[in-house]
Amino acid sequence: MKVYQPNEIKNISLLGSSGSGKTTLVEAMLFEGGIIKRRGTIANQNTVCDYFPVEKEYGYSVFPTLAQIEWRQHKLNIIDCPGSDDFIGAVVTSLKVTDMGLIVVGAQYGVEVGTNNHFSYAEKNHKPVMFVVNQLDHDKADYEHTIEQLKENFGNKVIQLQYPLQTGSGFNSVIDVLQMKMLRFKAEGGAPEVTEIPDSEKEKAQKLHNSLIESAAEFDESLMEKFFEEGILSDEEIYKGLYNGVLERGIFPVICVSAANDAGVSTLMDYLVRIAPSVSDSKRPITKDGKSVDPNPDGPTSIYVFKTNVEPHIGEISLFKVMSGKLKEGDDLYNVNREVKERISQIFSVAGQIRNKVEEVSAGDFGATVKLKDTRTGNTLNGKGCDYDFVGVEYPEPKYRRAIKAKSEADEEKLNEILTRMHEEDPTWIVEQSKELKQTILHGQGEFHLRTLKWRVENNDKIEIEFKEPKIPYRETITKKARADYRHKKQSGGAGQFGEVHLIVEPYFEDVPIQDVYRFNGQEYKISVRDVQEINLEWGGKLVFVNSIVGGAIDARFLPAILKGVMDRMEQGPLTGSYARDVRVIVYDGKMHPVDSNEISFRLAGRNAFAQAFKEAGPKLLEPVYDVIVMTPSDRLGDVMSDLQSRRAVIMGMNSEKGFEKLQAKIPLKELSNYSTTLSSLTGGRASFVMKFASYELVPIEIQEKLLKEYEASKKEEE
Repeated sequence: MKVYQPNEIKNISLLGSSGSGKTTLVEAMLFEGGIIKRRGTIANQNTVCDYFPVEKEYGYSVFPTLAQIEWRQHKLNIIDCPGSDDFIGAVVTSLKVTDMGLIVVGAQYGVEVGTNNHFSYAEKNHKPVMFVVNQLDHDKADYEHTIEQLKENFGNKVIQLQYPLQTGSGFNSVIDVLQMKMLRFKAEGGAPEVTEIPDSEKEKAQKLHNSLIESAAEFDESLMEKFFEEGILSDEEIYKGLYNGVLERGIFPVICVSAANDAGVSTLMDYLVRIAPSVSDSKRPITKDGKSVDPNPDGPTSIYVFKTNVEPHIGEISLFKVMSGKLKEGDDLYNVNREVKERISQIFSVAGQIRNKVEEVSAGDFGATVKLKDTRTGNTLNGKGCDYDFVGVEYPEPKYRRAIKAKSEADEEKLNEILTRMHEEDPTWIVEQSKELKQTILHGQGEFHLRTLKWRVENNDKIEIEFKEPKIPYRETITKKARADYRHKKQSGGAGQFGEVHLIVEPYFEDVPIQDVYRFNGQEYKISVRDVQEINLEWGGKLVFVNSIVGGAIDARFLPAILKGVMDRMEQGPLTGSYARDVRVIVYDGKMHPVDSNEISFRLAGRNAFAQAFKEAGPKLLEPVYDVIVMTPSDRLGDVMSDLQSRRAVIMGMNSEKGFEKLQAKIPLKELSNYSTTLSSLTGGRASFVMKFASYELVPIEIQEKLLKEYEASKKEEE
């Protein structure tokens, strides 16, 4: 494979919903490009891109797969992304390093939630978009309805370059309104036969052709002038206008194919060469210090590792993009993120599981290498004299969580190593060792996402694991003022222990001052503030510790010990053992002994006085509540609403957006345990949602009482 220059390279993310035929399309493109001699199928589990055992098991793409194809003196670097929302991290990663999204839409389903989601991510990353309407040979294909949906969702920027003469089993030709020709496809695929447009289609084709010319002319002043003067543009001028329009996200061209029959695929590749943005014209990558980096082959060498795979018999394979300069076999680079040197011993071009050695890769191009000793996904590696450090990928918040453990305790350490490795492969698998919950929590994008990890651990690494419902990280707080005192006294020969602490607790609210006088049971307690410590708790909220000791009742050297005692109970709240938060503690009196008082005595006295006061201060449980946005088809809105109401959801808003209903709600984490699975079941996989932590809110009293009983029962079992 020759070394390509930035103006000859097209970096493309292949996007679209599950079942739209992306992997089948890549297979046909690889066949057309001569990379493979025979096209595989998903059903036969022999496609080049879905080659991992777990992908063959489930019949879905799980990982983003790079396919590099030479075509018409250009190089197409295509990343085939999974369609399932559970693997959205692959889409985000891919769009980080490519220059355009090629969104595949199945003609029998039309625009789906996944189509919208992927388009939104392309939009967020300011990446141009082209659409491919696939599966036009399907009995239920409805091209006109699909075009209506595309225009409804994405506006008049959607411009048809082609339309099918007919759909279904008889699909074998399209009208190309740019070339103003009919393209008839052979049964075996390949280059089409080019013929004249039938008379019956000429009026429609001419109308679309005129619309195409107008759109193309908008993005070049000279073309606009010529169009107004002459009313016509040459094919080359139309291509120029389309290229600029696509680059500026002003045109979203639509092309027709049947990937399964290799019909229209070579024409699609021709269009990618002509109108997909080249690296040289695309948006520049930005470093963490805000520097824009040109893809200059003569610049300093810098590569960005965007994906790490672990494969049997090979080990780690690092996929990278050359951001600047040239990378050659044997180059020594410096990893700026991990501060280690790496030698690039081998470089490969990649087409799924097919890899061929190359000696050099130039700026803007992709490649792969093996056996980097300490490089991870998202790392930047530089040559001598280069200090680039590229901004990493911002991944979506997780939506599904399970406690994970090995069935055999002997495998726990090995399991943790595997989970760390798998997080490096897919950063949207997040592993949390929760000291609070005493569980290992695995976070992901959905049930299928975590089930995929489980399958790999059990089948590839041969460790039996189990998922359990994770505990909820409740918080404890108080709702009113209370007072308590506690004397710790112990005498058993030798030095004794003595410490007495009197304190007041009250809810902490920002900007609410400390009172001068507190009243409890008809008695007044005057407060003279000597010192205030405001502690931001690592689990959220605050503890405000007030020293109001007067007259030397407790020596100042014992105050830190009292604070430690209070923190002991904040870390294991009196109600359910959950973390406590947002409490103000005022230590106003106490007693000490000239000989027996020590730090441990006051720590224990402080802990017990705080626990007593806390229980008298209207203690309440708080639960984590999340902001949730659901996108659902209109015909499923009623079912989705009913389900949300059963989950204690508070609906914050609802509106229509791009052909779908958008629901905004606040939902307790406890009620979101199986939401991704239920939503998929209710909507046939056509809905999606995102969630983000919002706040801690009071637990309803009946649920609090149930939780307190469960905690008391668990404590008795431990005894």
